[in-house]
Amino acid sequence: MTSIGAAHAEELRTLLAESALGDRTSFARLYDLTSSRIYGLALRVVVDRNYAEEVVQEAYLQFWQRAADYQPSRGSVISWMMTIAHRRAVDRVRSEELQHRKTAEFGATNQASNVPATLELVVDREATTELRTCLNRLTDLQRDSIEMSYFGGLSYPEVAEHTSTPLPTIKSRIRDGLRKLRDCLKGRDHG
Repeated sequence: MTSIGAAHAEELRTLLAESALGDRTSFARLYDLTSSRIYGLALRVVVDRNYAEEVVQEAYLQFWQRAADYQPSRGSVISWMMTIAHRRAVDRVRSEELQHRKTAEFGATNQASNVPATLELVVDREATTELRTCLNRLTDLQRDSIEMSYFGGLSYPEVAEHTSTPLPTIKSRIRDGLRKLRDCLKGRDHG
């Protein structure tokens, strides 16, 4: 981690103070000066680029909302920001680990369900194979969320509660997963 000069540290303090007053231009400048470090930290903790981007987005929302809470006596602006981003990243890792455990438990308890048999009655074998192939091309999180919602009969809020994941994240995962699934089934993603 490189040392931030006194002039740069002062600029960050000024930008954060102006952001606390609702100055979006100052907040945009603060973002420009700090986002690469915040992203780098998030990526080191969560490893996955998409999750790191989500962590950064959540952290900057918190920086905006809590800019007035910053206390210079407790450390530099960048340290304050890195601490918040690190906590968010660790929370994301814990949340994903919990989701994987819950999804595995859900799969184990519902393994003997008749969903595949019902699905095969509705769709012929070739389409079922194609659907399974396309489902396997989704990320684990997308596939698990879609399976819980569409095959497990859970509502989006129930999926969010079951996986301890924020509802907007679940909606986004399912929407993106369904889009990929649709494209795959239409033959756009068979490569």
